Amino acid sequence: MFRLNICGLIFLASGLLSDAVSHAGDTSQDQSRLPLIGFTQFRTNLPAGRFENVTTMRTHIVRRDGTGMKAVGESIITRDHSWTQFAGWSPDGRQAIVGNGWESPDNARWEEEHRTFRFTEDGWSYDMHLVDLVTGHTFNVTAVDRVSFYNTGLFFWPDDPGTLGFTALIDGISHPFRMNSDGTEKVDLTQGTDGFTYGFEASPDGSRVAYHKDYQVYLADADGKNVTKVETGHPFNFVPKWSPDGQHVLFVSGEHYDCHPHLVDRDGSNLRKLADRNGYRGVVTFLDVDDFHGGSSDVPVWAVDGKSVFFTRNTGESVELFRASLDGQLEQLTHSPPGSSTYHPTSSPDGEEIIVGSNKTGTRQLYLLNLHTQDELPLTNVPPGHGAMWPHWQPCAASE
Repeated sequence: MFRLNICGLIFLASGLLSDAVSHAGDTSQDQSRLPLIGFTQFRTNLPAGRFENVTTMRTHIVRRDGTGMKAVGESIITRDHSWTQFAGWSPDGRQAIVGNGWESPDNARWEEEHRTFRFTEDGWSYDMHLVDLVTGHTFNVTAVDRVSFYNTGLFFWPDDPGTLGFTALIDGISHPFRMNSDGTEKVDLTQGTDGFTYGFEASPDGSRVAYHKDYQVYLADADGKNVTKVETGHPFNFVPKWSPDGQHVLFVSGEHYDCHPHLVDRDGSNLRKLADRNGYRGVVTFLDVDDFHGGSSDVPVWAVDGKSVFFTRNTGESVELFRASLDGQLEQLTHSPPGSSTYHPTSSPDGEEIIVGSNKTGTRQLYLLNLHTQDELPLTNVPPGHGAMWPHWQPCAASE
């Protein structure tokens, strides 16, 4: 019996580790075992607005040490005005989850003029693809037995890799779905109501789900039944995240642009505020030109051991990364130049490091922060006028 660590071996299979051969005798530089990070690169300063820049988005992977950067899923781009965005991994680390969007220029002009989204079947499409990083094969899983022209949020159901979850926009309302990993047997979990809105996520054991609808957080069984609303008394509650042990749910709660990390137990009880973002609006701009949508939500995330939470908050003249213990003790982890922002924390599978985004150089780059030494190394080096954002760690799965 043997166990094979999959992290980084994708590069070996796809021939990207030729430069690692020279380090074969040096275990300190064994790049073949470095896990990968998926992210999205795009233009940020094209003058025409959101549409012109968003349509430049392309998915990439890079090693943990910042080497071997490579575009993935390029074959998904089959028509003008479409783009890809990295959205996650399969549990075994072999497949990347890649979103593929398209919008018509006419619809984009309408949105810019009216400063709001307009999702119509002839103006938009969005699907979720699985990309095998060894073979290069791509599979549009949401197009099988299609239920919507706009499908997002694909994830592998915890403890059941043969099942996927995603969210489909139907008649202007987002519905949560389960389906087989081949895209068949799509099941709407709405149970005849007006639908779930955003933030659909299953608990680690797969038995419960969390979501927010009309900016209120709900917990339910995996089939959508036995729904419990988390009574916060606040008008804005956003993006619930299950703890690694499935016993707690983390989300932000408060007013729009003035909301803070909160925790609640698995059954919806014992609500408590974990920390304060000190005036931080919780939205990071990802373009250098006007964006009618305002930016990308910057939400707290769990540490791998479930004993703490990473989040960003105002301190001095910058937005910095903090760690909060479950009893509310705070530790500042980054110290950036005045006027800069740190955002989108993403913990490594082993809990040793965390990726953060920062605009401290004037360009939106990704950085790798060692949680023990607090040493910070650049992970990307995109040129000015570009951005690198929305990182996802490859799972360090092992197979016998």
